Amino acid sequence: MSKSAAIVIIGDEILSGQIEDCNSFYFTRELRELGVVVKYMAVIPDDVDEIAKTVRSVSEKYDLVFTSGGIGPTHDDVTIDGIAKAFDVKVVRDPSLEKMILDKFEDKSAEAALKMSEIPEGATLLNENGLKFPLIEFRNVFIFPGIPEYLKTKFEAIKERFRDKPFYVRKIFVKMHESDIAPLLEETLSKYDGIKIGSYPKVEKDGYSIKITIESKDRDSSDSALEHLKAKVDGSSIIKVE
Repeated sequence: MSKSAAIVIIGDEILSGQIEDCNSFYFTRELRELGVVVKYMAVIPDDVDEIAKTVRSVSEKYDLVFTSGGIGPTHDDVTIDGIAKAFDVKVVRDPSLEKMILDKFEDKSAEAALKMSEIPEGATLLNENGLKFPLIEFRNVFIFPGIPEYLKTKFEAIKERFRDKPFYVRKIFVKMHESDIAPLLEETLSKYDGIKIGSYPKVEKDGYSIKITIESKDRDSSDSALEHLKAKVDGSSIIKVE
């Protein structure tokens, strides 16, 4: 079975439309390439109870949980409090993070910055591949910053720990109506085990009107399903195959 994952994006600024969420797309794409199946995604407010409820629920259901946002020094950065509440543990200051922050910040701003040394009691700090500031891991929850550049740096540093058997993806681009090809897609799904088929219509571009994807963790299944589709579709409707 593939590893399953949930993504929880935390931030009032996302829900109010002030900031565009690009972290969920990044997580989903990167995890898929690693062979991890994203099963759940949510955007929730900076609210301790909402964070606790959501994180507790997805932590029980999925192998991996990735949160983004709410771990800075300001009053609305309450992700750590929410995750601690989810698992009924205390929020504590980590001595190594405390020292790192005190060494970096001026006296006048150090007290506020020390909020970033807080972790759920029992959490692990990940310092892999030269991370300047550790990533917090608590049980199966990985707590990422909301700033996309920082999030990407931290994910790149630790992503190999999540790698699973990869997906094999084949694509066929056709010039057809989706209603015409739908019965063939259903037939193909029933004929080959362990595959998923996606059908993505678009305004005609580069000659095609539908992109069909065939995914499986078994290369032979993906290839066989593709060949089956190619044999059933009028060759003049096939624009390209990848």
